[in-house]
Amino acid sequence: MANKAIWILSAIFALTAGITDARWRRIPNWLTYSAIPLAIVLHSIAGGWRGARMSLLGAALGLGLLLPFVLVRSLGGGDWKLVGALGAFFGYQTAIPFFQQRLIIILLWTLVINGVMALCLVIWKGRARQTLRNIGRMLAAFFRVHLPPSDLTIDNPEAIKVPFGVAAAVAVLLYTSSQPWGPF
Repeated sequence: MANKAIWILSAIFALTAGITDARWRRIPNWLTYSAIPLAIVLHSIAGGWRGARMSLLGAALGLGLLLPFVLVRSLGGGDWKLVGALGAFFGYQTAIPFFQQRLIIILLWTLVINGVMALCLVIWKGRARQTLRNIGRMLAAFFRVHLPPSDLTIDNPEAIKVPFGVAAAVAVLLYTSSQPWGPF
């Protein structure tokens, strides 16, 4: 029962983050900074030290996986903290293989949804050719072990920006609603 409540709260958190990201193109610090300790406290109430550990490991996994993308300016800080908070809500279970972790499944779905959203925006704005050139430049920088050119980061005002929080919210809602207890 406790896990169900935690997952419902995670869905509310993700939905709030998705709405704010869609509307204002940012995920506020008050939301992410409050969600991480809330998830840790809820898991510790539900599962004691083991629950707190699972939640902390989940937050560390989410933050650690996406830190490189924040450092090269291809992902915003709010998106990064959102994934850390989702990691705290969904936790990391040491007995489960990596690609079967709840956070990893949600993150993979988020990336697929975000990719589809980006593809639709690129086509809608008529920027397919420029996008392919940019991908080539990014791959060249990657294989030369260099940072991507500054015009290919989220700091570029002309860059097409996709609200990561929207994709994460959809992924969390799909994941939580597909569970056997089906909260929605």
